[in-house]
Amino acid sequence: MSSLVLSRRSFLTGAASAATVVMLHPFAARAAAGQAHLRLIETTDLHCSVYPFDYYADREDNTQGLARTTALIDAIRAEAGNSILVDNGDLIQGNPLGDYAAQRLPTPEHVHPMFAAMNGLGYEMSTLGNHEFNYGLEFLEAALAGARFPFVSANVVAGTTLGADPRTDKTLLPPYRIVEKRLKDGAGAEQTIRIGFIGFVPPQIVDWDAANLAGKVVTRDIVTAAKAFVPQMKEEGADLIVALAHTGIDGSPWRDGMENAALHLAGVPGIDVVMTGHQHLVFPGPDFKDVPGADIAAGTLQGKPAVMAGFWGSHMGLVDLMLEKSDKGWTIVAHESEARPIFKRDNGKAIALVESVPAVLASIKPDHEATLAYVRQPVGTTSAPLFSYFALVADDPSVQIVSDAQLWYLEKMAKGSAYEGLPMLSAAAPFKAGGRAGPDYYTDVPAGPVAIRNVADLYLYPNTFRAVGVTGAGVREWLERSAGLFRRIEPGKTDQPLIESSFPAFNFDIIDGVTYRIDLSQPSRYDGEGKLVAPDAHRIVDLAYAGKPIDPEMKFVVATNNYRAGGGGHFPGIGPDAIIFKGPDTNRDIIVRYIEAMKTINPAADGNWSFVPMPGTSVVFDSGPKGRDYLSALKGGAVAYAGSGENGFARYRLAL
Repeated sequence: MSSLVLSRRSFLTGAASAATVVMLHPFAARAAAGQAHLRLIETTDLHCSVYPFDYYADREDNTQGLARTTALIDAIRAEAGNSILVDNGDLIQGNPLGDYAAQRLPTPEHVHPMFAAMNGLGYEMSTLGNHEFNYGLEFLEAALAGARFPFVSANVVAGTTLGADPRTDKTLLPPYRIVEKRLKDGAGAEQTIRIGFIGFVPPQIVDWDAANLAGKVVTRDIVTAAKAFVPQMKEEGADLIVALAHTGIDGSPWRDGMENAALHLAGVPGIDVVMTGHQHLVFPGPDFKDVPGADIAAGTLQGKPAVMAGFWGSHMGLVDLMLEKSDKGWTIVAHESEARPIFKRDNGKAIALVESVPAVLASIKPDHEATLAYVRQPVGTTSAPLFSYFALVADDPSVQIVSDAQLWYLEKMAKGSAYEGLPMLSAAAPFKAGGRAGPDYYTDVPAGPVAIRNVADLYLYPNTFRAVGVTGAGVREWLERSAGLFRRIEPGKTDQPLIESSFPAFNFDIIDGVTYRIDLSQPSRYDGEGKLVAPDAHRIVDLAYAGKPIDPEMKFVVATNNYRAGGGGHFPGIGPDAIIFKGPDTNRDIIVRYIEAMKTINPAADGNWSFVPMPGTSVVFDSGPKGRDYLSALKGGAVAYAGSGENGFARYRLAL
């Protein structure tokens, strides 16, 4: 890992070359004596994206990279009367650079590359994201030691129990910090303001990373923690309270332990600003146009200024505040929010709006080059291409190879155990299926050598292996939940939209070892949160094991990962109580070992699932334009190219 440390001055000198002519923000221009313009600047969900580079595709990518985002900083600061740069979590995991860095503990001489890149930029505060826990607490502690800026987190508690009062909890990190900031007012005089920063992370981390966290930490509901600590921050003299909330925006009613609680957090008295993230979306913007309480024109959540700055450095989030000082302290008299992008799309192509700052690239160049050498190592050969362009509409080779490897591993691990004689299945989902990440976000590995980067492309996350025990009835409900990906289709109509865009592709589990069909004329049995909403609906039909209708009472062992087995995705009957085996290996390492053992793999999908035919009916969906090269590889020939889609995607038609 890199030991190169650069000063903030050298970073910003490099950034200056990318700066353009700037104008003062209206708040800064019109501020009077006793008034000050403060700009809060956010990055979020960087996920180890420093270079504008896709390690999986082994090519430059204009949509990402802190080196590009940094090019905005000088202009953004120059526009402001006063500014503070913060981060909102999910820093140390997310691409092969993060995986490479995780192979050894960071040290003072070898700072984690994410912090080596950030340290010279003048960050003043950060919080933890859920992915900070993916490599364990020891690694997290060692990584944070290299950050030259503090972290806060109010709802992660060290130990095994929660106190009756959150304020008595021994939190893993300080729940909040109050910093004294000198602001220049409109008359040029210096004024002092005390700003409180409080951090939050989804409580579900204890399920998603149970292997790393069980018996070590517990979590508290985000809103509950805020209601306890915010009054205390006010008592300690905070003039302004900013929530660094690694949680998304959900318009449904508040419930204890809510994953995406930013909207309800904004309603906590005393919180002035909400910096949000986690969902890899943009606020203010059309992503949240139908969420009650989210005003995308004003950039507010329940009337409080808020921002969400995309992911991988795609945007910088800005919250501009006009502050006014009186005998009673500081108040916000006006505010604006913006998510400023580093790229634009032109006919589907990502066009860079800024160039990389050389000093940021230089800060982790040794790590970047070592990562490239690591991911380019060959591990075997594939006799057929691996692609995910049609993973959401047909049995798919990129998912098939994951299931094959998981079953291979499960059968080895089960030998001599009480589960050796039980029927074994494997659940896997497509991770790269376009969506908000764009028309190039698909697995595409040609026939021939397979490198570690290709395996990482097949399996993006450092999940660890789990096996769960379920009944035949449980298998059916698992698949019913997965089938929520699809919209209800009316028989006899043509070109109906197929995919429910709000449904994450990584929750579309395919279960290998059984055969089944999906009846799209039925409504989804479960809603987006996994709640049973149509008890009489059954999309999964003709479910069979070994050629016979599945026995609802029959016991199965299903290979999966720690996220799903821990309750991720809200699948009925799947949670910690269902786990019967915890593997010591990551699912990605299992795939590498499987390919090494096989030497040559044949990833052809076995076609174990399909849609119930609907004569005279067709649906349309969007996928990558390069998918046209693989149409002939699909069985049945029911998918055809149907022209251009939106934002650079291609549209395809599926005859049912």
